[in-house]
Amino acid sequence: MTAILYALGAALIAVIVAFLKGRMDGAKLERAKRAESEKKARDIADQVDNDLGAVPPATARKELKTWNG
Repeated sequence: MTAILYALGAALIAVIVAFLKGRMDGAKLERAKRAESEKKARDIADQVDNDLGAVPPATARKELKTWNG
């Protein structure tokens, strides 16, 4: 009888460990996706900043007015 209880306890612990490991792996994957997305967004923002810095202020104001309607 105690052998069955030990086996059930071990099985329960194994399931819990597998569940927690799966959650941790999923969290790592999500963090990696988010980091990649943020890197792409930062690259685009840097490119926009560089493009705006290359345009003379008067021209930039003129072009921005067309965006406002």
